[in-house]
Amino acid sequence: MGIHTQNVLTVKGIAASKSKKLRDGGGLWLVQKGDGRYWIFSYTLAGRRREMGVGPLHTVGLADARERAARAREMVRAGIDPIRDKRQALAEQPQPTTFGEYADSFIDEAVKHGRWRGNKTEARWRNMIANHAAPIRHRPIADIDIDDVKTVLRPLWGVKQESAEKLRECIERVLDAARVEKLRTGDNPAAWRGNLEHVLHKPAKLEGEGHHAAMPHDQMKDFMKSLAGLQGVSARCLEFTILTAARSGSARGALWTEFDFKGKIWTVPAARMKTGKTHRVPLSAAVVELLDRMKAESINEYVFPSVRSGKPLSDMALGKALASAGGGEYTPHGFRSTFRDWATEVAHVPREIAEAALSHAVGDAVERSYARSDALQRRHTLMEQWAKYCL
Repeated sequence: MGIHTQNVLTVKGIAASKSKKLRDGGGLWLVQKGDGRYWIFSYTLAGRRREMGVGPLHTVGLADARERAARAREMVRAGIDPIRDKRQALAEQPQPTTFGEYADSFIDEAVKHGRWRGNKTEARWRNMIANHAAPIRHRPIADIDIDDVKTVLRPLWGVKQESAEKLRECIERVLDAARVEKLRTGDNPAAWRGNLEHVLHKPAKLEGEGHHAAMPHDQMKDFMKSLAGLQGVSARCLEFTILTAARSGSARGALWTEFDFKGKIWTVPAARMKTGKTHRVPLSAAVVELLDRMKAESINEYVFPSVRSGKPLSDMALGKALASAGGGEYTPHGFRSTFRDWATEVAHVPREIAEAALSHAVGDAVERSYARSDALQRRHTLMEQWAKYCL
């Protein structure tokens, strides 16, 4: 291996540089891979050139990277391949049991000993462990903490409340069993009482959306066709409510002065928002077309006025339109849950964007995302996708 100048880089220099590859010398490099920056040690042994990962910059600082590279250089000088040595050391270490491994075995044992009456219970458990708990499957079961539990529960909490609660119970039972088998110690981070009840809203105190009957999103296309065939302001208001994923009260009280047709934005003032905060709603092409039709028939300041009184439509009017279109078993407000399910299961958008579209400020991350200008553009794309899916 040739001799090169070492310790070329500085911490400030690394932070200021946008180069995709920086050399520190002695075979140590900092390279860009995707959105991250990683240290690699490049060396030649027995005429073969190799690169060994040293670690990501956000966890391995410059000094630490140099120490690791120095140890690797000593091994190369001694004729030892540091990559092979690293693999051998890892292979000899006992691997901790992961949450996924233990949960799978827990289910296998339950089936083997007939703890569950039917196949549906087994199928539900396996689905929860394989899909909803996927983010923590690889985690050592001894290390599962409350942050891990919240990570898998929050995408479902208040959206698919029943599924969320069953998932929490599932995780709690698995972790309890692991503690009995001495695979972990301490309190159960999935326990509700005295634990999660302090960081998640109690089911009975949710905004109410989990209690509104929601139409499955795969029925939306047929339902919207039926709704489009109905005449009247109520039907158009319900279409608008669904396509904007708005609360029905916000839609019924919409004023023409709240719309920026050039920017394709509907700004709902704070006074008419349940959250007490101004909410901007990106308008899809289908919604703009609907509004254009309503504008041609406008009789006052309201977009969807009651023909008889000239005031906003009543909530009952939307319910009647819903029933006339064949959705009587559902509620107008339930379409927000329909949208949320679709955003997660079909559009696969980040949770912050889906929550922002519903004006749900459930944490700092959501509020930051909502405040960023690119969040509005991403939501614009999302609402366009939603309209195309429905129509």
